[in-house]
Amino acid sequence: MENRNTKDCIGLIPAAGKGLRLGLPYPKELYPIIRNNRYKPVSQFVVDNLLAAHVKHLIFVVNETKGQILGYFGSGRRLNCSISYVVQELTDNSIRSTSPGLANALDSAYHLTTGKTVFFGMADTVMQPVDVFLRAYAFMQPSDDAVLCLFPTDTPEKFGMVRCLGDRVLEIIDKPTETDLTFMWGCIIWSYRFTEYLHACVNVHGMTDFATIMNQAIQAGHQFRGIYLNDGNYLDLGTYEEIMELDRRLRD
Repeated sequence: MENRNTKDCIGLIPAAGKGLRLGLPYPKELYPIIRNNRYKPVSQFVVDNLLAAHVKHLIFVVNETKGQILGYFGSGRRLNCSISYVVQELTDNSIRSTSPGLANALDSAYHLTTGKTVFFGMADTVMQPVDVFLRAYAFMQPSDDAVLCLFPTDTPEKFGMVRCLGDRVLEIIDKPTETDLTFMWGCIIWSYRFTEYLHACVNVHGMTDFATIMNQAIQAGHQFRGIYLNDGNYLDLGTYEEIMELDRRLRD
C-alpha cells in the first residue's frame, strides 16, 4: 500500500451531540468497551483508525458538556499525536435540537481545517478494519474532492446510503425507508476544496443538512468517489440495541 505524506492532513471527529437517547451520566463517546482487560472508550476506535493512517493532528468538536472527553484524551501526547478541541456553539435554528447539526459541527473547526486534507470519522462508531483511512488515502487522487468509505449494511434506514457508477459517487440518500442500495458511507476524506465549499454552504447559504450539501457539491461538479470495503464492518452506538450488537461482534 502506498505510503503517502500526511503532513497536511488533519483528523476531524465531531462529538457535540448530547446523546439523549442513551441517558448516560457521561458522554456516550466514553462508553466503555473492555478489551484485553483494559478500558477503551468507543471514541478510541476512530482515533485508532486515524493514527493507523499516520494522521498526527486530531480535532474533537464538542459541546459545553463534554469536558470529560478532554479529561480522557488530553493533549494527545500519550497517543503520540496532537489533539485540539473546538466547542460547537448553538445556532438560532437549533434551540429545540440536541445539537446544531453535523454540517455546523464540521464547519466549527474551519479555522483549523482550512487548507488541509480532512479525515472525518464519527466518535460513537466502530469501523473495521483499523486501516480504513489508510486504504482510502492510498485510493485518493489529486483530482478527488472527497473519497467516501463505503460499508455494506442491511439496515439502510439508519445510514446515508450511496449510489455509485463504478467508483464515482452519484448521490447520497440519507436514511431511506425503501431502497435497493446496500452500501453506506461511514467516514470521508476530503480536500481543501470541499472544506471551502462546506464553509460557504453553512455560513453564506445557511445550509444545515450535510447530505444535501454533499449532493449539491456533486451536482456542481465536485468529484466524489467511493472505496468499497467489502470486508469492512461499521457499528454505530446510538441505542442500547446497537450497544448489545457491538458487544456481540467484538466478542466474536
